[in-house]
Amino acid sequence: MLLGKKRIALLLAFVLVLSTVLGGCAGNSSQSSAKNDLLFMGSYTAPVIDWDPSICYSVESLVMNNFYETLLRYEPSTDSFTPILATDYTKSEDGLTWTFNLRHDVKFHDGTVMDAAAVKYSLDRNKDMNKGASFIWAPVNEIKVVDEDTIDITLKYPAALDLIAACGYSAFIMSPTLAEQGTDWFQLGNEAGTGPYKLESQVPGDQLIMTQNEEYWGGWDGKHFKKVVVKNVGENASRRQMVENGEADIVNSLQVEDLIALKDNPNVTVYTSSSYANTIGFFNTKVKPFDNKLVRQALAYAFPYDDVIKYVAQGYATRPTGVIPQGMWGALDKPLYEYDLEKAKALLTEAGYPDGGFDMLITYISGVEDRKKTAELYKSELEKLGVKVELRGMPWDQMWELAKSPNPEDRQDYLSIAWWPDVVTPASWFQSLYHSEKDVFFNLGYYSNPKLDTIIEEADKASGIDRAKATELYKEAGTIVADEAVSIFVTDGKSIYTINKSLKNFSENPAYPYILFFYDFYKE
Repeated sequence: MLLGKKRIALLLAFVLVLSTVLGGCAGNSSQSSAKNDLLFMGSYTAPVIDWDPSICYSVESLVMNNFYETLLRYEPSTDSFTPILATDYTKSEDGLTWTFNLRHDVKFHDGTVMDAAAVKYSLDRNKDMNKGASFIWAPVNEIKVVDEDTIDITLKYPAALDLIAACGYSAFIMSPTLAEQGTDWFQLGNEAGTGPYKLESQVPGDQLIMTQNEEYWGGWDGKHFKKVVVKNVGENASRRQMVENGEADIVNSLQVEDLIALKDNPNVTVYTSSSYANTIGFFNTKVKPFDNKLVRQALAYAFPYDDVIKYVAQGYATRPTGVIPQGMWGALDKPLYEYDLEKAKALLTEAGYPDGGFDMLITYISGVEDRKKTAELYKSELEKLGVKVELRGMPWDQMWELAKSPNPEDRQDYLSIAWWPDVVTPASWFQSLYHSEKDVFFNLGYYSNPKLDTIIEEADKASGIDRAKATELYKEAGTIVADEAVSIFVTDGKSIYTINKSLKNFSENPAYPYILFFYDFYKE
């Protein structure tokens, strides 16, 4: 239980927020309306790190997708698109020319009109910033204004432009009038979108309040929250108490033990659904003995896959089949490896290490309990093979810098990272994690295979005109990565939130991990 000054400060902060945003609602005679005046979310991290909609590529995607909108929104359950700022679109047979018809009478938060010129400005800016997820626009050759409500986009090569236009990063449409003031203006804590909510106030790094955009094109008929508060509540125990006590409507990233304990609480719901986020481990393929495929395969057979799911995730994750999470197109049908120490010993013997006899540095993100427990389980199995393992918990930024050390010998031998898509295509994994890199960025296994590179590039181009062909190519790529044992596929994650029982219509789209569209929720 949280006691003392921290607990008092947290409660005072919450009361202050309520008094600020609800002060004018005390005399409201409509109880139903009052319930939907405010949504309060306790988040494990700061609401916003980067305010520029063309650059932001981190935790701020949660609020940015409520300030800003994209042309389309992808619905993976039906493999279809919901029209947002574009009402419909067409593409040429060769997949090189796409025409988007825009929604009429939409206004930005500054009152200016959203039209084809504004869309062209926004997409050109997203592409030309060369930051954040700007790389998603690499296939684009030119964006042309046809008329006030129509744009044409021509590509250098076929690509799934509808998926790109629906991306939750670097695909936002913004007011040119405001955006022309530049990145510095955004970073002061400003926004320029068309979304259902606009910024009311913020305390940098701590709290953000958004209020309804009264001129929102979607309208405010029906049940919608008028204000949303997202507050940084870093302590796990504090987030749990807030949702238990009804102080918060939504909290995220509670520890598994808390989720299990809260399952029987009649006042809360532990929400789980499929997710495209997964956890992948990488071997340092540039140093001995991990440059040996047989050694990597042996270590893949030594990984305690089922124990991680059962004892670490305790059911809040599933066993992966490969690089691509299950349920997404391009995923393999079954995993290549199972836990088998005898097979691992045989492969190590074949590789020239019958008694192990080598050291292995495993790093994990400090403070993330499931990563620590997984590393400890893996260490226990590896030591049965004669491998001497050092476990080292590190902050993510330090771990990443170690992984990018110029000298491969200075890097860790194995590390794991969480990954989720920007554009909902297997290219988000293969291009970033397994395509050859001149300079180390996210290919943290340092694996380079010209044949694999070609397959990845062909699959990406096919995805815009022949999804079936692209799917088969990505499965071929996934089979190569698995056979080469570049990685350990640790878990396919689930989307998990703990919410107040009265919150209705709550959901998270797996195409948009860690993003909630608050406009869709209401209370009863």
